[in-house]
Amino acid sequence: MAPLDPPPAPPVRRYSPFTADAIVAAILTITLGMLSIGITGSLGLGRFATTVTVVTSLGMPAALAWRRTRPVASAVTVYAMALAHVLAGMILSASDLAIFIALYSITVYGPRWARRTALFSALFGCLIVAVWFLVYNGFTGLGALVGTMGVFGLLAALVLSSWALALVRRARVERVETLAERAARLEVERDQQAQIATQAERARIAREMHDIVAHSLSVVIAQADGGRYAAAHDPQAATHALTTISETGRAALADMRKILGVLRSDTGGERLTPQPETSDLETLVEQVRDTGLAVSLVRMGTARTLPPGAGLTVYRIVQESLTNILKHAGPDAHATVLVQWNPAHLLLQIDDDGRGAAAPSDGAGHGLLGMRERAAMLGGTLTTGPRQGGGFRVRAEIPVPHTPPAPTVLAPGQHPPPPAGHNPATAVGGVPPPPPPISPTWHNPAEWADRSGSTPPRPEDHHR
Repeated sequence: MAPLDPPPAPPVRRYSPFTADAIVAAILTITLGMLSIGITGSLGLGRFATTVTVVTSLGMPAALAWRRTRPVASAVTVYAMALAHVLAGMILSASDLAIFIALYSITVYGPRWARRTALFSALFGCLIVAVWFLVYNGFTGLGALVGTMGVFGLLAALVLSSWALALVRRARVERVETLAERAARLEVERDQQAQIATQAERARIAREMHDIVAHSLSVVIAQADGGRYAAAHDPQAATHALTTISETGRAALADMRKILGVLRSDTGGERLTPQPETSDLETLVEQVRDTGLAVSLVRMGTARTLPPGAGLTVYRIVQESLTNILKHAGPDAHATVLVQWNPAHLLLQIDDDGRGAAAPSDGAGHGLLGMRERAAMLGGTLTTGPRQGGGFRVRAEIPVPHTPPAPTVLAPGQHPPPPAGHNPATAVGGVPPPPPPISPTWHNPAEWADRSGSTPPRPEDHHR
């Protein structure tokens, strides 16, 4: 049996700042207040002075209960009561210890202007006590002056020490608050990044599932419709349609298992297979062609290495475009897929001559949105819209980095080849020959879509 987890520790009981300060203030009021009252009674002051001294001796420690929750009000109360008992004739009192605590508290928890005012007020109080000491002892020469300066220096040192300790404490409090705010901000940012990553992953899975399911179901529906009509007249065609439905369904199920296997926690999922690439477009076109749609695949230019993920993007864009043609173009439609390699980008253009944008839409537009997102992730663009003369066009441009040619290794004694553009005929005054024309590669060139408004060429024209 697995060992039981230890019971959680009981929560630590924490008091509020006011409760803790009130307890400390009550203790100081009892001790310092009683001590001050005893000293006042032994001095034989008048009734008014005694009453003021007793009230201030009890009120100064009691005001410390708000030293953190209301630091300014607490310090003002302590300072005012200290001035009151000085004016009543009681220069020093045991409760004057509350002055240093109030100065410390307002420096740590109060605003900037309040802590500066509290410091200057405390130093001014030290000066009042020193002057009283000088007057009380009489102006008896240098000794009295030195004693007065000593009293002021001692009290000022206590005040400045309290203020310095408070500054250190305030710096630590501000640092802790800054770290707490930073931790809270980082936690919020981490949660936002996790949400963004989750949404992006959901969108990616949704795109893959949409492309696979929509294409496979479109092929299945087209084959089922054709097989139903061919069953009575052409049993062999009906059998072929059922075979295509079975193969398409199995392929879609396998693809779905691969996608859903990513969401499983175990590592023993389905066997990994390569993702579709541009080289698989012929297979895709043949699969769509079996449904009865006339599709032509045209390749132009020299193929180059695509960035990671670009091959899958090209495949999915063509797949989704052909799926939409199956769903919306109507019967007797023709489609053309152009894959043209340009110096800076790969051009994909899928045209059809069906009903185009005039066809009623039975979807929510997730396919077009998914194609745009795929192209945008690679820095490309995708535009869709009706063609002049009827039909629909999907045009995508995917950036392709230029691959520099490999350096030529020369054997000993071998001369380097002439630079690009060098022509011996030009060097002696001849005319350079024209560059050879680029011949596209044709796959089932029936119904080549009209991209320029002119009559398209035929494959045999390139061999004349």
